[in-house]
Amino acid sequence: MKPPPRALLLLALALSALSAPAALLPSSIRQLVVGLAPDWNAPRAQLMAFQRASPSSPWLPAWKSPHPAMLGQRGLAWGNGALPVPHGQPGIPSKREKDQRAPAGLFRIGTLYSENPQSLPNLRLPSYRISARDCWIDDPALPSYNQHLTVDLANPPPWYPRQRMRLGDFAYEFLLEIRHNADPPLPGHGSAIFFHIRRGPDKPSHGCTTLARPDLLALLRWLDSRANPHYLLLPRDAYRALQSPWSLPPLAAVAGQP
Repeated sequence: MKPPPRALLLLALALSALSAPAALLPSSIRQLVVGLAPDWNAPRAQLMAFQRASPSSPWLPAWKSPHPAMLGQRGLAWGNGALPVPHGQPGIPSKREKDQRAPAGLFRIGTLYSENPQSLPNLRLPSYRISARDCWIDDPALPSYNQHLTVDLANPPPWYPRQRMRLGDFAYEFLLEIRHNADPPLPGHGSAIFFHIRRGPDKPSHGCTTLARPDLLALLRWLDSRANPHYLLLPRDAYRALQSPWSLPPLAAVAGQP
C-alpha cells in the first residue's frame, strides 16, 4: 500500500534535513518569532513569540495566544536566510521575485522603517525615518537589488517612481525588515520582505507577513535588538521535520498540539 502524500512529504523533508550540513539555531538568538502555516500553499499563519535567557535555557512563550497573520497569496517558498534550507524538493518552490509567496526559513529581523518611528516610545530596535528620498529596490536588473537607497530628489533616477518607499499607504505605516535574501542579495530571489499592517483579515500579501495593527505594535514593542531576534516561518510539516535538526521549540509549545 502506498504511503499517503503527506507522509511522503514528511519523509522527504526529514531526509533533506538529515542530509544537509548540521545546523542549529545560533546560540545568540534569545527572541524567536515563529510563523506556522497549515501547508505550503496557505496564505495565512499563526504567529507566536518565544524567548530564552541563555542558549541552554528552554524556549518560553512570550505571548498568551497566537496572532493571526497573512502571508503571500500563493503561500510559501524556501527563502535565503540564516540557515541552509532543503531547496530542490519536488513540488516545493524556492522563493523568486514577484511569485507572491512568503519566504520560508529562518531570518534575522532588521531595521524598522517608518515615517514616524518616534511614535513608538522605548523602541528597542534600530529605526529609520522614511522621507520622500527613500527607496527599496525590487528590480533584479538594478545593481542595488533588495537594498535601501536614498536618492537626490533634484535629479532622481528613472526608476525612482517605482521604487520609492513613502506611498501614503496605511499598510506601510511600519515596515519591519525581514532579512530574506539579504546577505548578500541574489538577483531575482525575492526582495522587500517586511512585517507590516494587513489590509484585512482575509487579504493576503505579495510575500510579506502582515498583521492587524495592534498585533504588529505588540510585536514591535516586544522585540529587542540585544536579544538578536529572528523570524522562523514554516509550514507545519516542515517544522516537524526540522524541529530536531534545528533545535526548535517543541511543536506542542508552538501549536498547542501533541
